[in-house]
This record gives sequence, structure tokens and C-alpha cells, in this order.
Amino acid sequence: MKALFTDHLAALIQRTEIALENERFDALLIHSGSTKNYFLDDYAPVFKPNPHFVQWMPFLTEHPECWLIIKPGTKPCLFLYSPDDFWHISAAKPTDFWSELFDIQVFTDIETQLKQMPLAGNVALIAADSVGLAQATLEHNPERLMHALHFLRAEKTAWEQHCIRQANQGAVKGHQFTQNGFLAGMTEYELHQGYLSAIGHLEKELPYSNIIALNEHAAVLHYQHKDRKVPEQHRTLLVDGGAVYHGYVADITRTVSQGSQDFQALLSAMDSVQQSLVDTIKPGVPFLSLHETMHQQLFRILADAGIIKRSHLLDQSESLSITRIFYPHGLGHLLGIQVHDIGGWQQDSEGRMLNPPQDHPFLRLNRTLKANMVVTIEPGLYFIPQLLSQLKSTPLADYIDWPLVDSLTPWGGIRIEDNVCVTANGVENYTRDAFNHLK
Repeated sequence: MKALFTDHLAALIQRTEIALENERFDALLIHSGSTKNYFLDDYAPVFKPNPHFVQWMPFLTEHPECWLIIKPGTKPCLFLYSPDDFWHISAAKPTDFWSELFDIQVFTDIETQLKQMPLAGNVALIAADSVGLAQATLEHNPERLMHALHFLRAEKTAWEQHCIRQANQGAVKGHQFTQNGFLAGMTEYELHQGYLSAIGHLEKELPYSNIIALNEHAAVLHYQHKDRKVPEQHRTLLVDGGAVYHGYVADITRTVSQGSQDFQALLSAMDSVQQSLVDTIKPGVPFLSLHETMHQQLFRILADAGIIKRSHLLDQSESLSITRIFYPHGLGHLLGIQVHDIGGWQQDSEGRMLNPPQDHPFLRLNRTLKANMVVTIEPGLYFIPQLLSQLKSTPLADYIDWPLVDSLTPWGGIRIEDNVCVTANGVENYTRDAFNHLK
């Protein structure tokens, strides 16, 4: 682990020094973030650190008001906030293996420390809010520098890949529990609590709020509740749940079902197509082409299942109009410190963006894949009443077997999501490997 992180830090230093030189900055100042109390209350939401800070300091993700200074040619300097506070435990100076790679200073007063920051000249500040420093000229979140750093963040170092791999190995334990809990007849609330226990996370430590969706709830893409009532039947369970390892996340979705051979056939077909699609991933493949291929494969699945009738009469545009009803979201996104890691539409270090095409407005990733990118592959097939109602009002409704659709609607939907890393010659599937490791 030490060697991996040492190499990771060296890579960050190198790319940052080049970016600073290109933009004529003398130093980079990164704030970990702040906490702010709820309106009319005396406590704050869960602290979420600045992702730029996490990339350098993945071991201190619960520490607000800390600072990092990166100056070319010198060791990175960490200023660790440790207030005199008898209400909470204050941070102690770290002694772990990574601490020797930083010049670490502990401080107790924020305003005093800002005045004493060892900075001069032109300094780039990456932070949610700007600050005033008399001793230096600050540029808050300089756009060109941010573009350069965000573009490079898509290609993960070996350390970052290790962390995402470990996060997957943790998350699959939660998915294993929920699949067993579904068969045992648990509620969404019970499944969620068991997931947390299985992965060893507190609620606040999750990378995002788990989606634990039974039956029709599986058709709600970002279902946000945890029902405490036992449904009359357990038909479907869709779980979109992750885990975190040293600031890096897993984002995995699995669907299981019972009680319908037709729905189970759809689930098996989606799983097979998803794996086949992953197998085509390699450097040089545009992510948009993978998304388009998935729509073509979904059309075949729907036609083979009899949901689409007389499919040979439909042209490409009509086919897409139908599949977008059953699969309205994008195929996946970049993954890393953030669940939807930044830079998904960015084409170069200058910040040129390529928005998704009009036919696929919800596509979060529109880049050509490169080695060391980590992405999600998460096709779906849903029976969403609102979208199905729209389809019924079009001439394309004549090509749909509505009694079959109505019989499948109580099962909600399907999503299968793996986290994969593009390698020099193909792909490494972190999620499937982690599930296989459980066996």
C-alpha cells in the first residue's frame, strides 16, 4: 500500500507542477471544506470533503478546515485543523506511513493560520468559498487549471484503482446480504440496515443513499425511500448500493426476482448482454457507441420477449423511440472519488466539452475510453408507468403487446451495474471479480 500511494503522490505532484507552470501559478492551495449548520439549528449535515483534497489526502476525509499547499520543488504541506474543543475529539498529528510524505503542521485557530500561510506570488485556490490572504494574490478556482486537473483525473493511478477495487470487495458483501434477505421476505428498511452492517459502514459513510427498491419501486430510477412495510409479495429487488475505501467509491446495482418466468427471462437476457458489452471495452472505444449498442441489444431483447411486435417493420429511429421508454438513462459514468466523477463530457485539458447527443440527453459519459479509466456499465429495462403512458399515445403503441407489459409492470424494472477499469488490452471487471471472490 505504501508503494502504491507513494507512486500516486508522485504522479499528482508531476501533473500539478506542469499545470501550475502552464498557468503561471507559484503554488496551489486546496481547502478540505467546511461545515455549516442547518437553518435555525445548531448542528451540521455530514461533512463531505473537497474531492481535490481527497485525491491528495484520502486518509483524512472527515476533517474540515484543513489546507494543502503544493509548491513546485517542495514537499506537499498539510495544515491540520485541531481546535481546542472539549465537545469533540480534535485531530492528532498523524503518524501513519503516509505522513512522512507530507510536511504536517497542526493549528488551532483558522484566522491566525490563514494570516501565517507560507505563500507568496500568484496562488491558485481550489475551495468552495474564497478567502482573503494579504501575503499572496489568490485566484479562486481558476477555470483553465481546473479543466486540466479534471481531465487528468479520469485516468486512475494504480493506487486509485486499488481503492476502487477494495470498495467493490466491500460493497458486494452488502449485495449478498440483500439478495438473501429478499428471499427471506425482509422489508426495504431491514434490507438497508443489513446492507450497512454487512459492509461495515455507518449511514453517513455511504458514497450515496442506497436504493433499496422492492417490486414497483424498482421502476423508480432514484427511488429514495426505505419502506418499513412488508409487501404482499416479494417479486423484485433492485439494490443500487456502494461502499467507500480511502475516499474512493464503488457503485454497484443488482436485481433479483421471483414469481414470473417472463420477467426472469428478461433479467437473464439483460445480464448476458451486459457482460457481453463489458467484454468489448478497450482503449479507443467511444463510450457513446457502447450506449448505442446497448439500445440495439435491448430492442432485440424486447422483440424476442414479445413485448415489441412486428419488430421488422420498425426503422432505427422508431426502434430508439421505443427503447428509450424502457431504458431512459445513460449506460454509465466515470467513477472515482465522486460517484459521478467529474469530466464525463470533457474532451481535452483545455476544457472543450462534448455534450451528449439529442437522442441520449441523460448520458453522463461522452468520451473515448483510455487505459486506466474506471467507469460503470449499468444498462436498465424498466416498466415506468409515466413513460409507458407517453408511448401509448403515439402510433408506435400498435407495436407493443400491452397485456404482456401490464403483466410485467408489477415487477418494476432491472438494472445491472458493474465497475470496470479499462486496461491496455481490454477491461478488468472489479465487480464480477469481487462477487466471484465471495463464492
